[in-house]
Amino acid sequence: MNRKKKIFTKLSSKAKKANLKANPKHKPKYISKAERERLAQEAEQAAEGSNDASD
Repeated sequence: MNRKKKIFTKLSSKAKKANLKANPKHKPKYISKAERERLAQEAEQAAEGSNDASD
C-alpha cells in the first residue's frame, strides 16, 4: 500500500504541476491604493503640462 501511495502521489503532483504550467493565470499584478493614487496624480500633472505647452 505504501509503495502504491508514494507512486500515485508523485505522479499526481507531477500532473498538477504540468497542468498549472500549461494554464497560467492571467491575473493582473496587484497595485496598492497609494500607488494608484500616485499614478493618477502623475497622469493629471502630465495632462496639465501638455495643456500649458499648447497655450
